[in-house]
Amino acid sequence: MSVNKVILLGNVGKDPEVRYLDTGIAVASFPLATSDRAYTLANGTQVPERTEWHNLVLWRGLAETAEKYIHKGDKLYIEGKIRTRSYDDQAGVKRYVTEIFVDSMEMLTPKSNAQGSGNYAPTQQPVSQSQPAQSAQPSATSSEDNLADDLPF
Repeated sequence: MSVNKVILLGNVGKDPEVRYLDTGIAVASFPLATSDRAYTLANGTQVPERTEWHNLVLWRGLAETAEKYIHKGDKLYIEGKIRTRSYDDQAGVKRYVTEIFVDSMEMLTPKSNAQGSGNYAPTQQPVSQSQPAQSAQPSATSSEDNLADDLPF
């Protein structure tokens, strides 16, 4: 048995690029930045902040949601799978791309027009139209709820 699961909490680097396949299926892609904070070691050595960029790929309903509601700078919680693909560039050099295929996401940025309540608008949608909507998580994933309660925003 093997597991391929990625969990990211970060900021959108640019507005999603959405395209529609000939079959009408939406595919969105955009970068997400995650950062490790700067810190100082006990001996006084300063370690600078490090930002890692992740290429996200969303399909179907998630892609349509991204097209409508996700913008540069938004904070997202992402769960997905890591995938690597290769291609030959114009010079014939083999290039590799690592992408996160998103299974679920929660938008953590408050809506600016949310009646001044400051409430967050989390959203989770399945990647495949054949999967049931995940409006409520079963108790087996309550650790995710606890994680969200501990976040400082």
